[in-house]
Amino acid sequence: MGDRAVLHITGRVLVGPEDVRDELWVVDGRVSFDRPALARDVTTVRGWALPGLVDAHCHVGLDAHGAVDDATSERQALTDRDAGALLLRDAGSPADTRWVDDRADLPRIIRAGRHIARTRRYIRNYAHEIEPDRLPEYAAREARRGDGWVKLVGDWIDRERGDLAPCWPREALAAAIAAAHAEGARVTAHCFSAESLPDLVAAGIDCVEHATGLTEELLPVFAERSVAIVPTLVNIATFPGLADGGEAKFPRWAAHLRRLHERRYATVGAAYEAGVPVFVGTDAGGSLPHGLVAQEVAELVRAGLPPAAALSAASWGAREWLGRDGLVEGASADLVVYAEDPRADVRVLADPQAVVLRGRMV
Repeated sequence: MGDRAVLHITGRVLVGPEDVRDELWVVDGRVSFDRPALARDVTTVRGWALPGLVDAHCHVGLDAHGAVDDATSERQALTDRDAGALLLRDAGSPADTRWVDDRADLPRIIRAGRHIARTRRYIRNYAHEIEPDRLPEYAAREARRGDGWVKLVGDWIDRERGDLAPCWPREALAAAIAAAHAEGARVTAHCFSAESLPDLVAAGIDCVEHATGLTEELLPVFAERSVAIVPTLVNIATFPGLADGGEAKFPRWAAHLRRLHERRYATVGAAYEAGVPVFVGTDAGGSLPHGLVAQEVAELVRAGLPPAAALSAASWGAREWLGRDGLVEGASADLVVYAEDPRADVRVLADPQAVVLRGRMV
């Protein structure tokens, strides 16, 4: 080991919310807390180190019109990487991005396969669009195609109603979630309104994306069953503009979006206080740019999460939830270094001083 180049991270290494070390070594791409003997080529980086950040809701390989080419997917992934997001849960994409796994310079991706939506009830070119009788079949298929997650579209605008409405009957949801669970996958669902949530929870959903319709009555149920939410507040910030654009045709829908937007912070804060697991996701890759993970953490703080909890939602806690290592002995060295303590001010996350992926400074 003596002739190998090593990386020495010194200052404060935030292994966990209460576990702070003085230094960390990167040897052969892996974390070590023991100084390697006779190391000759040592690069030292000083600062506050965190496990690589997590964006638990983004879309590599997708833009506002559907699947994108590999060059665009690469730019998306690089933008996330340079923002410190080294673990991405891709919450639905029609593009095949498996080639990213062969690139040591790109973030790790946990895929949910392709969205599953009701016929003509979602964004064009995004999803498999099917009827309820086929939902279990497609849930099992995407469970096998993904990396342990399946993404359903739980509600969307019903043009006849002129407002948000659930997409699936409870029986179809229960059968589909059971089929995905049988394949070893967890299931998450896009949901804006309150109306779709009771059936999803009763059917055994594992996570809800956005969750702007979460009600006081459902909070204890979500907490008891450990149903996580990924609020994507940077995306919910677009609701007023969407409402303005659709008001002439769908005034009920527009008014509904505005109400959900107005109480967004109160909804997320109440969920956290009730013990609902909350994680960071940006919804980048549809209409939003990538690289927004620091902004989403700051939004969670505005919603009432303590800074340490918001930080955990993008680092230690999120990695544990997704079944991926943090900064533990022998783990792949995926970490970000900051000039100041992000626990004191999460805005520090917007300015990473060093990004280390698979043991390499990038």
